[in-house]
Amino acid sequence: MRLTRRLRDLLAQGSAVMAPGVADALNAKLVAKHGFSAVYMTGAGTTAVRLGMPDVGLLTMSEMVDNAARIVDSSGLPLIADADSGYGGVLNVRRTIQSYERAGVAGVHLEDQVFPKRCGHLAGKQVVPTGEMVAKIKAACDARTDADFLLIARTDAIAIDGLEAAFERAEAYRDAGADMIFMEAPSSADLPLIAPRLRTPLLYNMAASGKTPFLPKDEIERLGFRLIIYPNWLMLAAIQAVSHVLETLKQTGSIASLVNELPNFRQFFDLMGMPEVQALEARYGIDEAKRIQF
Repeated sequence: MRLTRRLRDLLAQGSAVMAPGVADALNAKLVAKHGFSAVYMTGAGTTAVRLGMPDVGLLTMSEMVDNAARIVDSSGLPLIADADSGYGGVLNVRRTIQSYERAGVAGVHLEDQVFPKRCGHLAGKQVVPTGEMVAKIKAACDARTDADFLLIARTDAIAIDGLEAAFERAEAYRDAGADMIFMEAPSSADLPLIAPRLRTPLLYNMAASGKTPFLPKDEIERLGFRLIIYPNWLMLAAIQAVSHVLETLKQTGSIASLVNELPNFRQFFDLMGMPEVQALEARYGIDEAKRIQF
């Protein structure tokens, strides 16, 4: 089944789809290993991994698409990808959608920030006129060749113009053809108002800033959201774990005390697909003495 169709089928089921956020192929494999049905590519995380910089609109479309393709190949899961503001005008948006589609991505979200954009939970954002974003959504709809490719329209207007203005934008984006709406950084008071007003599939962004509450999946479902993304939680966990290893090594000059806390050599290679490599070598008749072994 095409990954786009698989994502559509997941969203049509009764429970909300949880998509942990990753920025590389390794963590994408871990998401698949732990039984999640979808994965999300975080723009902030990708910027951190690729550039070691904050999410302030520095990555290009081609860099993001390249990263997305690696995540799809590694995980085999439907991927929802951050596509920022589409990397330019309506023609850029068309190319962006076509490029993500060719990379095997199942869906993207486009936002209405001005360029250069910034992380949606930072202050100082600005948004483009509603009509400009509507044109981008129409261009995105026209550009896709797979009708199941999911187009998510994100508005950052709550922090700038308030909830009512964000609702008006979201309604315009929905009417322009967006399959799902992403209201960025709603508060606890805002959340119960969104689904009754918009009456369309909704995305819940479980960002680490705390501006949107850390609710459990069942409560998010009751509020009417269909897709939940967890952008940078795995990266935050990795920062803490790597820092622990480095601090121990720096202080003691040895990794001996860490050996039993970490995956072993074989577990690492098995996660990367070593059993499949060994099976292929046997299938294609590579001499047993030359096959990869532990």
